[in-house]
Amino acid sequence: MAAGPPGSRRLLPLLLLLLGPALGPALGQGLGQTRFICTSVPLDGDVCAASALGTGSAEELKGTVLQLRETVLQQKETIMNQKETIRELTAKLGRCESQSVLELPGEGKGRKGFSKNTMGDLSRPAAAETLSQLGQTLQSLKTRLENLEQFSRMNSSSQTNNLKDILQNKIDDLEKQVLSRVNSLEEGKLSPRNESEERGKIESTLTSLHQRISDLEKGQKDNRPPDRFQLTFPLRTNYMYAKVKKSLPEMYAFSICMWIKSSASPGMGTPFSYAVPGQANELVLIEWGNNPMEILINDKVAKLPFAINDGKWHHICVTWTTRDGVWEAYQDGTQTGNGENLAPYHPIKPQGVLVLGQEQDTLGGGFDATQAFVGELAHFNVWDRKLSPGEVYGLATCSSKALAGNVIAWAEANIDIYGGATKWTFEACRQLN
Repeated sequence: MAAGPPGSRRLLPLLLLLLGPALGPALGQGLGQTRFICTSVPLDGDVCAASALGTGSAEELKGTVLQLRETVLQQKETIMNQKETIRELTAKLGRCESQSVLELPGEGKGRKGFSKNTMGDLSRPAAAETLSQLGQTLQSLKTRLENLEQFSRMNSSSQTNNLKDILQNKIDDLEKQVLSRVNSLEEGKLSPRNESEERGKIESTLTSLHQRISDLEKGQKDNRPPDRFQLTFPLRTNYMYAKVKKSLPEMYAFSICMWIKSSASPGMGTPFSYAVPGQANELVLIEWGNNPMEILINDKVAKLPFAINDGKWHHICVTWTTRDGVWEAYQDGTQTGNGENLAPYHPIKPQGVLVLGQEQDTLGGGFDATQAFVGELAHFNVWDRKLSPGEVYGLATCSSKALAGNVIAWAEANIDIYGGATKWTFEACRQLN
């Protein structure tokens, strides 16, 4: 038999080694237990010497092949693990994408994550709460229009009647829009972007309506005392608030009283906050989330035993003195709680900013929509002393002898409003008298 070219002589042993496991059974069937070792031999070489050397080379080649085979198996296992990891990451990405569809593009992610139009910050789960607030706002607008109608009858002003009719028509249109949005939400027809746009349009219209009604109500101001008004914060936003024009002096004691009405949930928010340079929480009243209402003085906290989140008017007072940090809480003329060690021997600092309806994170700003007050507020008065129980009771019963605050007195000239908060006639004392 011809020897063949040198290349084939070198390649044959390697192929036999690689194919050995597969060919072994077939060869074994015909040759029993005989084992063949094939070694390439040059034409002029010594067969015996080549046989001895070939045995060592075959063992080395076999070891190399086994190592390569082990490497291939390891790489195959690594590839399988990577494929499994890719599948898991793909599944997680799919879940994230499906959840992101339910979120609006401008949804805030932290205390500072709210844009100017907070209705765009609300996610779909909050849509029902927003619609409820819109419904309450529309109802309050209707009540105000009824008051305007009575006023127009007494004054027989054709201009007032025309304005009232225009506003009534706009409110009817808004009610239709809200009802349409409710139906669309229930049927899942609104996309996140369209829903955000619709909410923005409705809020813009509501703000415009509030302003027009407020302008119309200015005709009644001459017929009411300067303190017979209330502030309304109909929506949970980070831009609707009122600011007291006057700051607080340094105080070693105080009494703060007000009428308040809210049914917002969870928590009615922040009726007032007073910030000074270097301390945003110098004096704050807040009910945030599912926590009870709290009074903060220089970041120290006392929980107040109030039960007022029922949509009815309530009169509340908080008194405090720096000596031992003693405090008292009154609801509807009756003391409901007291304590001590609330920022003892810390005087209330002067030259700050007093805001109604928002909690300040910076001096005069840094508002967070989740902490905004939703409801109505009136007769916010501040004294630099502790009121007696009798004086508090007189305020809660709208006594004609009730005192006005000697530091901050409730008067329209002392309050500036922003972002759609409105002033209109205060009703609680009228109902009591």
